[in-house]
Amino acid sequence: MKVLVTGATGFIGSVLVKKLLARRDRVRALAFPGEDTGALEKAGVEVRRGDLTDPASLRGLCEDIDTIYHLAGRVTDWGTKKQFYDAIYTATENLLKEASGKSRRFVYTSSIAAMGFGRHLRGVRETDPPRKSGVPYNDAKADAEALVRQYHDDGAVRCTIVRPANVVGPGSAWVRDIVAQMRGSVVPLVDGGRYSTSFVEVENLADGMILAGTKEVAVGKAYHFRDDWDISWKRYVEDLGRMIGKRPHGNLPFRVAWIMGTVLEFILNPLHVRSPLTRLAVSVIGRDNDVDTNLARGELGWKTVVTYEKAMEKIGAWLARGN
Repeated sequence: MKVLVTGATGFIGSVLVKKLLARRDRVRALAFPGEDTGALEKAGVEVRRGDLTDPASLRGLCEDIDTIYHLAGRVTDWGTKKQFYDAIYTATENLLKEASGKSRRFVYTSSIAAMGFGRHLRGVRETDPPRKSGVPYNDAKADAEALVRQYHDDGAVRCTIVRPANVVGPGSAWVRDIVAQMRGSVVPLVDGGRYSTSFVEVENLADGMILAGTKEVAVGKAYHFRDDWDISWKRYVEDLGRMIGKRPHGNLPFRVAWIMGTVLEFILNPLHVRSPLTRLAVSVIGRDNDVDTNLARGELGWKTVVTYEKAMEKIGAWLARGN
């Protein structure tokens, strides 16, 4: 099978590419001009250069491609609405246009954020409609999902949506950012850190994405991927902190943290300065985001393979190498 991966040099994309190559799929990757793709090329990946916000640079990208795994986007908790919509909505629209009538399958990597951050998501089903919240990342993902569904319904390309929960592993934002903050200042818990981390380990996620891109039953549907770990944010931050000789300090009630994030974003985003607290981060850590995964497990046969203990072992080894 010939596949295209956008975001192939990223945290999730690099793991997905390795698994696709192990299946003996032929992989084409889209990379920015000048981006370091040495590791991809050494592994036998065909690299094309382009920018998803520049339609002209994408011409011919989807020729001879069976399945597209679209992962590229703005993956951070801060930024302006325009930055998120350019990198998520507009980029997806341009790729869908290029894929229409050329590729057979389009797997869009969304997020459980599309279901409406700022509220508890426990039990939200894969068939429930997305909901906007005013958080730019959340809203851009929700609108991009609607666009993907429109192209699918119009018969332009057969689409599947995957919604990862909070993706963790060596190099994940939930490792890098928390470790950097603990090393530089303090990391408070939100609502005592009592809610589930709602993690999906990156290798477990990549397995699910491949199932979504290869199983016929997945066409036209959306799937949540969240591991069945029973791990609170308090336990995780304490476990992570022990690896670097740090620990969390303090606690913020959710409502206080949400208001602080709102004010800081309003002041700092127009200046393109990262806020030390954002509504997105508060929504992840201070709400219960254990979405329902029955469709992914029942229809796709997906399951958790990498355990929490094994995941933390890999993260510990990554940090020990000086990261």
